[in-house]
Amino acid sequence: MNIGFIGTGNMGRILIEAFVESKAVDPSQLVITNRTMAKAMDIQKSYPEIKVVSSGEEVIEQADLIFICVKPLDIHPLLVRLSSRLTARHCIVSITSPITVKQLESLVPCYVVRVIPSINNRALAGSSLVTFSERCAPHYRIYIEQLFKKISQPSYITEDITRVASDIASCGPAFFSYLLQRFIEAAVQKTAITKEQATTLASDMIIGLGELLKKRVYTLPTLQEKVCVKGGITGEGIKVLEKELGEIFEHVFEKTHEKFREDIEQVKKQFDSNIP
Repeated sequence: MNIGFIGTGNMGRILIEAFVESKAVDPSQLVITNRTMAKAMDIQKSYPEIKVVSSGEEVIEQADLIFICVKPLDIHPLLVRLSSRLTARHCIVSITSPITVKQLESLVPCYVVRVIPSINNRALAGSSLVTFSERCAPHYRIYIEQLFKKISQPSYITEDITRVASDIASCGPAFFSYLLQRFIEAAVQKTAITKEQATTLASDMIIGLGELLKKRVYTLPTLQEKVCVKGGITGEGIKVLEKELGEIFEHVFEKTHEKFREDIEQVKKQFDSNIP
């Protein structure tokens, strides 16, 4: 099966590289395009067998499964333009959260899936958030599931938890990278450790933590119990976190959901404009 990519920005490129390096697909199966053609051509430098074409129309002609990796507000006009060329053999995969599968179905005559990836997928790890449309054919459901199992742990979500699931699985790496950087900066500011050494130790620590959880050696609560010896130094640090962390993550979710509602309203205006 040929796989197309319309949009090869950050996430489009991450998916292409992950699929190829995991051997989920052969580079010769891929047909890609991008508004800025130089980005698509740059990917082809690494994988010469990938075919670069000049338009979304050409992608549709040459591919069956098509990933739409453009900005949310660019999806509606793109699919309106391409709709007449899509047929029952095609399946569209959108990677953006504000647009539902039902909205996508209203624009195109083909099968529709939404898969929200994570930057962790580049390391063939982390989750991918999958929502199939009701009319999606079984053979596409099976193929897409197998495809994403090569680079992630697929998690099937409903529309009502789309934002919070995305916050955890997709935005989470950025949130916790920021916290880890602050952790490192505080260590450098308050002690004699160098930033380089603190960064190495913190990076090794977070990788090791991931391995413990991956191998299910500990759960998060039991891991904390093992490290936090009664009357010990870790416990004193936990007391500070308990006191000063407050409702920071509640506020994070409030803010991301607020922005999500704004995005949904903007998208809704585009789709409502189709109503006679």
